[in-house]
Amino acid sequence: MQNVKKHAHLLFLTLFFIMNVFIWSVIFREDRGGVLTVAFLDIGQGDAVFIEAPNGNQVLLDGGPNKRVLRELASLMPFYDRSIDVVIASHPDKDHVGGLPAVLARYDVRIAIDPGVEHDTSVYQEFERLVEEEDIERIRARRGQIIWLDQSVYLEILFPDRDPVGWDTNDASIVARLVYGDTSFMLTGDSPQKMEQYLVGLDGEALASDVLKLGHHGSKTSTSELFLGFVSPLYAIISAGKNNQYGHPHQEVLELVERFRIPIFATYEVGNIIMRTDGTNIFID
Repeated sequence: MQNVKKHAHLLFLTLFFIMNVFIWSVIFREDRGGVLTVAFLDIGQGDAVFIEAPNGNQVLLDGGPNKRVLRELASLMPFYDRSIDVVIASHPDKDHVGGLPAVLARYDVRIAIDPGVEHDTSVYQEFERLVEEEDIERIRARRGQIIWLDQSVYLEILFPDRDPVGWDTNDASIVARLVYGDTSFMLTGDSPQKMEQYLVGLDGEALASDVLKLGHHGSKTSTSELFLGFVSPLYAIISAGKNNQYGHPHQEVLELVERFRIPIFATYEVGNIIMRTDGTNIFID
């Protein structure tokens, strides 16, 4: 009888400890001190950006080429967190959406956003199937849309500005600007130079941002001198796989960014690039 009581007592203490850890973890997660987190994930040759607002709202922009994104998300999110508010597919190429079906299967997602360009690859069809099967609200990204994540935190869609059906997938890439207070991040997918120049014509100096994720993994098809000059970032991010078959980033892009004296952070060199901002200053983990 004493052994039974002893085991019951130990079980109670164990459960009490676990519940307290869980409760305090939730409390800690909700108190972020007004900090926005933007993490450029090291998922190989592809893109994946995880955004968490001060109030806990979360966005995943792209999911890289495969399930590796799940491991990187698990390193940033508490084990009990099984929801992501918004998932965005910048465009349907595999190196951006390959991991999204696994994300939709693992996490509860409320909203899925994509540009609406057609693509017939199996991975994109699986993404579309899961969006419908899981009854996720689907939104076509269009210029002028504002996604409010928190007070003073929003994601503004700059492109596409029309229905991109029939376009090349890179041309249809979602370009969005994340803003928190006085800080901002320009997120460009694989948008090519001709689209960058089009945006300069539309927005000019309003493109200015503290952080620029270089388009198309640092390919010479993106990051025109004109666009870089108008964005005028303090930091440049390259998301690419080490020794990838495409030679990304291209040397001419690296030289251009260096000529502007902009520090470069690359996932293939440092792994996950985690930036935090209080709306005034940006800190890099």
